[in-house]
Amino acid sequence: MSTHKDVKKITTNTLQKMKAAGEKISMLTAYDFSFAKLFDSAGIDIILVGDSASNVMAGHETTLPITLDQMIYHASSVVRGVDRCLVVVDLPFGSYQGNSKEALISAIKIMKETGGHSIKLEGGTEVVESVKRIVDAGIPVMGHLGLTPQSIYKFGTYTVRAKEEAEADKLRKDALLLQEAGCFALVLEKIPASLATEVSTSLSIPTIGIGAGNGCDGQVLVMHDMLGINVEFKPRFLRQYLNLHQQITGAVNQYIGDVKSGDFPNEMEQY
Repeated sequence: MSTHKDVKKITTNTLQKMKAAGEKISMLTAYDFSFAKLFDSAGIDIILVGDSASNVMAGHETTLPITLDQMIYHASSVVRGVDRCLVVVDLPFGSYQGNSKEALISAIKIMKETGGHSIKLEGGTEVVESVKRIVDAGIPVMGHLGLTPQSIYKFGTYTVRAKEEAEADKLRKDALLLQEAGCFALVLEKIPASLATEVSTSLSIPTIGIGAGNGCDGQVLVMHDMLGINVEFKPRFLRQYLNLHQQITGAVNQYIGDVKSGDFPNEMEQY
């Protein structure tokens, strides 16, 4: 029997067992009650309330503008839709980079006000102190290495990270540091598949890949990309499972036509 089917409630401990058993972990983003309820009942292992809400929900160009309170609004909506999966909430840009005390205050605020189960933050050596402080306070932390979108202005581009040996070596060291600091899992974003496999094998905690190949212990996609709601974004790593953009546009066009022609509502659709 797989861990995934056996468990009534997914915890960080469940994920550890899944890695040990070689069972892959499924993760998707969600930002509201209705989609969270759908994904949870479909059997997803983890829902990430991503700061990607800044892009897909609010229309910003980067993840930087979203605030801690906005993240809390999205996360508490998601938590109300969930029975079984683990909910991870992104600490937004500016809520933890300053110092570890500020990071702890932000993490506690998220946990108290959303009912979420854990937080995620980006970076390696730079955030290790914050990770330790948050974990010491009893809050599970997921790390995030490789392409870290909150640092987009530093990178200047969304291309693959850690192709050069120096950056790859830093990533290896950062992954071990984050594990030692107490992270329960790591997201590896847009790095060479061979490096992601190597890092995943070297760690005892699970890795979740996005554009990092098949050697990670799990995978994550942004729901708007995976469901084809957002069709402008077409990176190599994205598999689009539906074309909701097309289906929704078709349905709305039909509705407009039916209203204009007087066909909706018909006899059966009124009192």
